[in-house]
Amino acid sequence: MPIRIVPATLRDLSYIAANLRPEDRAEIDCQLDHWSPALLALTALQGFAYVAELDGNPEAGFGAAEQRGGLWIAWSWGTCRMRRCVPEITRFFHAVLGPQVAAKGAWRVEARALADNELALRWLDRLGATQRCRLPGYGRNGKDFFLYDWTREGWNNVSLSKTTGTEAAAAGADRAGQGRAGA
Repeated sequence: MPIRIVPATLRDLSYIAANLRPEDRAEIDCQLDHWSPALLALTALQGFAYVAELDGNPEAGFGAAEQRGGLWIAWSWGTCRMRRCVPEITRFFHAVLGPQVAAKGAWRVEARALADNELALRWLDRLGATQRCRLPGYGRNGKDFFLYDWTREGWNNVSLSKTTGTEAAAAGADRAGQGRAGA
């Protein structure tokens, strides 16, 4: 089962969003009052956005978007087959996405996870994020979340070069800066 990380498209992200695994659907439902797969996919394209394909089928979307100068939000969601893609997404996160975000001047990257989403909490730990605090009542119906982050101080091992070889390969031959709205 070959896994490929490719630039995200509206079509692929819409497919993933329409077929979310229950944990991701619950987390999104807690944070957004009104959403649709197309709207979620369109929102995800506002920054660096990638898709993990398993046997050519889009199974997970992930990326990061700048909220204001220096503050970024990391995100990910997928289908029930996302679990098989996690090791490759983790490698790509460290080799490509982290350096891309750092090169854009990020001082802080945040991620929030539903407190009872054990898979997400364990994965954020493996990605090297720091659990900062519990966010009581952050989600709809009083659901608790956890706030995680990565800060520049913790990025001693992250290359800040504008384009690494891995980044160039991920962006494709045209180096179009994939995943950006309007690209």
